[in-house]
Formats: sequence, C-alpha cells, structure tokens
Amino acid sequence: VQLVESGGGLVQPGGSLRLSCAASGFPFDEAIMTWHRQAPGKAREWVASMFPGGATFYTDSVQGRFTISRDDTNATLFLQMNTLKPEDTAVYYCQEAGSTTWGQGTQVTVSS
Repeated sequence: VQLVESGGGLVQPGGSLRLSCAASGFPFDEAIMTWHRQAPGKAREWVASMFPGGATFYTDSVQGRFTISRDDTNATLFLQMNTLKPEDTAVYYCQEAGSTTWGQGTQVTVSS
C-alpha cells in the first residue's frame, strides 16, 4: 500500500487549495477513503470520508468549505478546500479507512 499526498502550500485566509492523494497497492475503487489532518501540538483528526458509492461525510468545522472527491480510474483522492482559515493549518493525510498505513502528508499553511 502506498499513499502520496500533494498540493499543499501557503495560502492567505479565504483562499483555496486542492489536495491530491495518489494511491496504489489495494483496490482503490472498493475502498472507503478518508482525509485527516494534524495541527502543530495537536492529535491527528479526521476531516472527511468518501464511500465507493459516492456518499461523503465531513467533520463539522469543514462542512460547507471542503469537498472530498475521487477518481477511481486513476486511484486518486482529492480534497478541495475553500474559504481557508488559519485554524486549517496542518499536515493533511489520506488513508484507506481501517488501514494502518499513512502517507508522508502535505503541509497546508493558512496565514497572511
């Protein structure tokens, strides 16, 4: 199993970023895929999930601002992040639900 996150960076409050996660080594199209994040000095937290049938779920703090999506043909997971806030600053990770494998993460910094 391999997960490679990308797309992070420095953005001003109110800005947008689109994260990608390239997955391999497991049947991506059958997997429940998730995004998590870890802010400095805090525990890793769940952000969003997407089921193979298309159902999506979000933590309250990102509901209405973030959108999780997937491209099963290319085994890629996305996270569109809009109206970013300083409290969204964190390292973002993707994961197959229930797995113990993590990628290296991608840093998102929201600051003016």
